[in-house]
Amino acid sequence: MIPGLTLGAPGIYRVADEPLRALTGVRMDVCAFVGVAPRGPARQPYFDESWAPQPCTPGETVRLAVPTAIESWDAYVRLFGSYEGPSLLPYAVSAFFQNGGRRAYIVRIVHQYFKPDGTPDDAKNNEGIARGTLQGLSAAGGRKVWLAARNEGDWGNNLRATLSFTARPLALGPADFSTTRVRLPAGFQIDAGATLRLSLGSGIKVLRRIETLTEEWNVSDGTRELWASLDAPTAAAAQSAELVEGSLAIDDGVNPTEVLDALGLSSNHPRWLASVLVNESALLNPSDDPTLTSGDPLASWLDSDLEPDAGLNAYATDGFSGGANRYADIVPEDFFDDEWVLGDECPGSGVHSLVDAGEVSLLVVPDLYSPGPLAPVEAIVDPQSFAGAQFAECVEAPPAATQGNPPEDLYGLRLDPMQDLDTIAGLQRRLTDLADELESFIVLLDAPPGLSQRKLLYWRGKFGSAYCAGYYPWVNMAPPDDPRDRLIAVNPSAVAAGIVAQRENQFGVAFGPANAIATGAVSVDDRVSASRHDELHQHAINVYLPERDGILLTAARTLALDQTWRQLSVRRLVTMIRRTLDRQMQWAVFEPNNRVLRTQITRMLEAYLRQLYLANAFTGATEAEAFFVKCDDELNPPAVADQGQLLAQVGIAPAEPLEFIVLNIARSADSTLTVQG
Repeated sequence: MIPGLTLGAPGIYRVADEPLRALTGVRMDVCAFVGVAPRGPARQPYFDESWAPQPCTPGETVRLAVPTAIESWDAYVRLFGSYEGPSLLPYAVSAFFQNGGRRAYIVRIVHQYFKPDGTPDDAKNNEGIARGTLQGLSAAGGRKVWLAARNEGDWGNNLRATLSFTARPLALGPADFSTTRVRLPAGFQIDAGATLRLSLGSGIKVLRRIETLTEEWNVSDGTRELWASLDAPTAAAAQSAELVEGSLAIDDGVNPTEVLDALGLSSNHPRWLASVLVNESALLNPSDDPTLTSGDPLASWLDSDLEPDAGLNAYATDGFSGGANRYADIVPEDFFDDEWVLGDECPGSGVHSLVDAGEVSLLVVPDLYSPGPLAPVEAIVDPQSFAGAQFAECVEAPPAATQGNPPEDLYGLRLDPMQDLDTIAGLQRRLTDLADELESFIVLLDAPPGLSQRKLLYWRGKFGSAYCAGYYPWVNMAPPDDPRDRLIAVNPSAVAAGIVAQRENQFGVAFGPANAIATGAVSVDDRVSASRHDELHQHAINVYLPERDGILLTAARTLALDQTWRQLSVRRLVTMIRRTLDRQMQWAVFEPNNRVLRTQITRMLEAYLRQLYLANAFTGATEAEAFFVKCDDELNPPAVADQGQLLAQVGIAPAEPLEFIVLNIARSADSTLTVQG
């Protein structure tokens, strides 16, 4: 017999959901990447209509940073573009998946413009978003139907959209029509706001909206009838009717065409075009008319009805314009939200948008600063001269070469590691401060490129957190589909994130993510000598070394000053256990606080820790030496229970990765060698 299930007459009975009473662990291989991209979710507007999501903080107009989960490089390209921008973000994400990563969150950074009084400059912020109109189509009152790219960037200038219509005949007879109402088949699925095309005879067709649907009693035959009231009367009773729905095809010139079907043409329809764009499209949003002021009644078509012609001809945009990347305006402050504080119900912008992304256990910020341009700067075109040592007849010079525009670059993020090392370390410290505050993820830091050994150790001295790890040197990679077709120095932290994810998926979180070959790495930016490596390792900087088989990540240490937390695997193991207990023991909150509950919790904790012990996550010859759980009457006297508290203590002895093997080699008098471990 199933507990809690009462049976009555024969039938199907639903068993109530039982709370999870077992600890299964949580995944720790998800990495968040924060950087600059040519496209992707950012500056996501909030709408005031009831069909749209509401802002978390009153007064907000946009959500500046939108963490987006992806599970492949192809998904990244579809949403955020490829290598066409000046940033390191695509190279970092590519390296992550290439080295074994399976899931990542991407946060695209854009610049926030402010007015002199300190308030956001909405007009300036929206300038980089491409817009276009459906030519020839208007909404009620003569309003133009404007569409906007989902996010800013010149990618939006390539957008094209076409609104077409389908007309489905309804099985109705002349007796089903009047000039103000239409009788529909019993049980016919239709919504208020639907559009009908009515044939009045002599080739005349008109469009009408269904305002209301009512059921009425037919006294002649004793049946219920469904009547649709029209928004406007017709000149004569219709002879036939068709149900009209819209279909919007959106092409960005790169990805497969996005098609939104079964669209309503009235604002009270459940699939009203504007609401479907907001909730379902990855490419477009509805937009107000940018040529009119926001207070103009004709500026917005969102709550109006579309007015296509009765011939149902398709309407297409004539091209989008206004999209701009504005890479040069992005500054380091755009990566942070100074107004966010621990305990805020709403996530902030920049890296602070990740505070509610509970899956994230690693953080990489490849574009926190830009050490230099990715593409070489082309030489300025000099005017041609035909002057020479010999006097000769003048000849007409050919047309001079046209000087191209300078490439777009991250000028606002440009910092020189040799001159701005303290500034760079200060920005990285803001990341580690957030990690220390949240205690939920590890920040993987890049030691700045081109530093001397003394400068590297100076940089390392700026950090002392167990929630960060440092990597050096930068790794040269050449993705096969990169149009630059040259080696790019990629953030070493991104490669390490992929190795961390691969090791966890293969062996478990307790195994050190080191002594692994970096997939896709061609060379390193700095060949660290053995003596330098010895010193950097003792200062907990994880080094990549060229080996026979490739580029080897040699260590996995944190930058903690406390030796207890020096191993990255130990820090991640303890974080995983805490996450597991926090998420999978919520069922205990409203349970009776008695000895039965304490015994149940003790057994659950012991069973979970025993699984980790058998997986070699703990040291110790026996379970008693590896872990303990205490949740008894001594720890929970009546005074504690009276306060509504339940206390449990868990102790573990994490296993640390083996880093050194010391062998004693002795030569005896008879010339034999003895090796002792």
